[in-house]
Amino acid sequence: MDWMNETFGALKPVIAMCHFRALPGDPGYDAAKGLDWVIAKAREDLHALQDGAVDAVMFSNEASLPYLLQVEPVTTATMARIIGELLREIRVPFGVNVLWDPRASLDLAVATGARFVREIFSGVYASDFGLWNTNAGEVARHRRRIHGEGVKLLYNIMPESAVYLAQRDLAAVARSTVFNTAPDVLCVSGLTAGAETSLDALRTVKQAVPGTAVFANTGVNLANVEAQLAVADGAVVGTAFKRDGHIWNPVDQTSVKAFMDKVKDIRKTMSQGA
Repeated sequence: MDWMNETFGALKPVIAMCHFRALPGDPGYDAAKGLDWVIAKAREDLHALQDGAVDAVMFSNEASLPYLLQVEPVTTATMARIIGELLREIRVPFGVNVLWDPRASLDLAVATGARFVREIFSGVYASDFGLWNTNAGEVARHRRRIHGEGVKLLYNIMPESAVYLAQRDLAAVARSTVFNTAPDVLCVSGLTAGAETSLDALRTVKQAVPGTAVFANTGVNLANVEAQLAVADGAVVGTAFKRDGHIWNPVDQTSVKAFMDKVKDIRKTMSQGA
């Protein structure tokens, strides 16, 4: 896991979500405000996250509900436009997540220079968005064709709003995923964005694949971050950084700083204990 220190430069890294507002083609897109407004809001959130001292950011089309399993070209193109507008202002490592399309996520990463992507790369699920039938081999070959080998892969093995089509033991899923696809990180989630990740699930995955990084993917907040990072190797945080802890509100820099100050204290304690 040396790549994590090289990428994030921090023990137990915190990846902050920079959620784009609804984009052209999305049911919730506000055409009256237009794309310039979406870019302006993304810029505000990016600066609040960076000024609050997060370790990395991940751009995603969180407001593109209900999600597609294969996005329309306008989504990837628009996300590339937004990131391109912000590129010179990004001061931390960044990743991308085009919900829920692994090929599009990799395309966007290569186009923008993102260091990592998070997606559902493997498994078959029954979800709120229909039957989720992934093709890890096809995506791996696509990654090679577009020269994305350097892009790190964060595998969500407990997708939000979905369950495996067949009953499978979580430890077995973790072991087979690592054996068959060699992910850089396994992400463990709660039911939806903002829902707390089960500590038992985190422990199960950590014990099953001790040589692979495991991140808490949802619901990490100021109250539970110490317990979550005692098990997980890092965290992806979105909702806890929003004003009043509501996912669709803007990022609140004060909340970000308070969270990251606590993470720094946790890191210091862990370093002293080592």
